[in-house]
Parts: sequence; C-alpha cells; structure tokens
Amino acid sequence: MTAERIQADRALNIWSSFQRNVEPLARGAAIVPSPDTRFEEIGGLAMAKEEILTYAYAQTSPDAYSRWGTFPPSAMLLIGRRGSGKSMLVEALAAQTRTAFVRVDVPRIVLDVIHGAGKVGELIRGWSAALEEMPPVTVFFDELEFSQAHDMGPRTAELPTGPIMDFLFELIDRALAAPDCLVVGSTSYPDSLRHAFLSPGRFERVVEVNPIFPEDVIEALTIHAAAAEGRAERTIFGKIDWPQVVGSTREPGIGDWVRTLHAVLRRKARLDAAGEMPEPVTNEDFAREIARFRQAHTRIHMDGGNYL
Repeated sequence: MTAERIQADRALNIWSSFQRNVEPLARGAAIVPSPDTRFEEIGGLAMAKEEILTYAYAQTSPDAYSRWGTFPPSAMLLIGRRGSGKSMLVEALAAQTRTAFVRVDVPRIVLDVIHGAGKVGELIRGWSAALEEMPPVTVFFDELEFSQAHDMGPRTAELPTGPIMDFLFELIDRALAAPDCLVVGSTSYPDSLRHAFLSPGRFERVVEVNPIFPEDVIEALTIHAAAAEGRAERTIFGKIDWPQVVGSTREPGIGDWVRTLHAVLRRKARLDAAGEMPEPVTNEDFAREIARFRQAHTRIHMDGGNYL
C-alpha cells in the first residue's frame, strides 16, 4: 500500500469517526479522502486557476514565500454565481496538494446545528480534535452567505444570526489554526456577505470565479464531451459547431451546460435501450435540450447548479 493510500485511509477513518459522533455533521459535511480532479479537467477560468495554484504552494512549497519576503494568505474566498466551478476548483486544489478534501455545506450544517443546538459545543471540540489529528487536508466552506440559500425558505428571518455567525467563526478559525490545513470559502452572494469573514487572518484573498462567455463554456463542453467518448470507448458526437451551440443562449452557467450535455447523451441512451439506432450527437440535439431548459426556467426558479 502506498504512502498516499495510507494517508487517505487515515483521513477517512478519523473523519468518519468524528462524523458518527456528532449528528449535525452527518449531512452537512463530507470527505473525499483522495481527490483526483485535475485543473486540466476544468474548462476555462484561467485567472481563478492561477490564484488557486498560487495558494497551493502554501502546502507544496511553503519556503517559496519566505524567499520572497512574504507569506501565503490565511485563506481564500471564491466568489461567483452558482455553477461557475468554485467547488471543482477547490477539489482540484486538494488533488494538486495531495490532501484530503472536506466540503462543509454551510446552509445545511446551519439548519442541522439549529435543530441539534445542544451538540454545538461537542461539535466544535470534535472538529478541532479531528483536524489536529488529520493528515494534510483542504477544508472548503461552501456558501458562507447561508441566509441566501434557497432551501432556507421563509425560515431565514427566524435564524439566530448572531449565534450562527459565532459558530461558523469557531469552525473557520479552528481550521485555520490546524496544522497542514488549507482553508477555502465560497459564496454566490458576495454583495451581502458579512465583512467579518474578510477580517485579517480569515479569508484574506478574494478570487472571482467568472467564466468568460463563450470561450470558457466551449472549453468545458469539449472537455466533458471527450471524457464521455472515453467512457463510451467510441465516437458519439458528430461534427459539433460549439460556438453555434453555446451562442444560442447566455442563460445557463457552466454547470447547467455540462448537465445539458449529459441530458442529450441520456436521451440517446434511452433511444438505444428501446432498440432504436440513434445517430451521433448533433447541434440540433443541443438546440432541443436548450429549448427544454428555457421552458423549465419559465415554470420554476433555477439559479444555476454545480459544475460537475
């Protein structure tokens, strides 16, 4: 067994034990002990990637900062609309630095902690103990502006904001104090984010994750199309005019575009399973799926989704 595999298993065991003992974490946080997302798999976002790679050297080459008379930022904050690729960038950071990846779903953990308020002290103590014992880890606080999350609904006005903020700051500050821990946060609502998150020693570096249209969308789609053909082990796309496909609408985020690509492929798979012989994917297949996407937007509010 390799040293990396041993480290990954250790991270998983420590985190799983902690999570079992503190119920609010069961749904609000998850670990990927050995992430394998590569920056090359993420379409576009060149400036955001450069910033993330600079932060990666805090783990891989910390001496480089001192040679230039500076030090790495305590933590980074990624801002950008939902579906822009923030989560994927942080998982790629974890893979680049060969650290475990812990994602904290902030709105979910806020709700779960409110329902199990009696365990907050136990959670915070266990959080510190787990992070101190863990091998190198990247902790991602996803959606710090929790009050804007759609699943909060009408309950937002009833949230005890002060105690919640104190709780979140405890988690963040203890993660920052842990050895070999990279800390990244994100928000889709930077205009209403509380300034205390940006105070010295917390999220000192703000990085905008803003895909360039249409170049970054096209790059993401070609990457995912190539990956799909690799899984299928055959050619499944015809001659696609990607600029024409993407140029038809600016509405979806990159995550929505990737889901659209998979929706097209699933429709082909359904026809295949029914005994038909569908042709390779064409521009027209994407046009039909985009029409369905637009129709769905007229019936239900959708504010983007994860960049898969």
